[in-house]
Amino acid sequence: MVITRWLLVVLYVVAGVLHIALPQPFIKITPDWVPMPALVIFLTGLCEIVGAAGLLFHPLRKAAGVGLALYAVCVFPANINHAAIDLSTQTGLGLWYHLLRLALQPVVVWAALFAGEVIAWPFQTKISRLP
Repeated sequence: MVITRWLLVVLYVVAGVLHIALPQPFIKITPDWVPMPALVIFLTGLCEIVGAAGLLFHPLRKAAGVGLALYAVCVFPANINHAAIDLSTQTGLGLWYHLLRLALQPVVVWAALFAGEVIAWPFQTKISRLP
C-alpha cells in the first residue's frame, strides 16, 4: 500500500506540474465538448497535485483516494480522444501505447482507492476502521 501510495504521489505531482507548466499537449487531446479547455487543464493539474498531497496525510487519505479514482474515470474520454487523434494521423505514440494505456485505466482507479485505504483488495478482505 505504501509503495502504491508513493508511486501515485510522484506520478500525480509530475502530471499536475506538467498540466500547469506545459498545458498545450493536454489541451490538444481534450475532447471538443469540454468547455474552456485551458482552464480545465489548469484545474486538472491542481486536482492532481492536491490529490497527491492528500494521499500523504492520513485524515485526507480516503478523500484523496476517492478523488483521484474519480479523476481517472473523468479523464478517460481524453485518453480515448488522444488515441483517436494519434491513430487517425499515424503521427503519435502508436496502437500498442494506447491499448495499454486504455486497458490500464481501471488499474489506476484501483491504485488510487488502494493507496487511499478505501479498499484493501486483493491483499485483505477489509480495512480495519480507525476511530
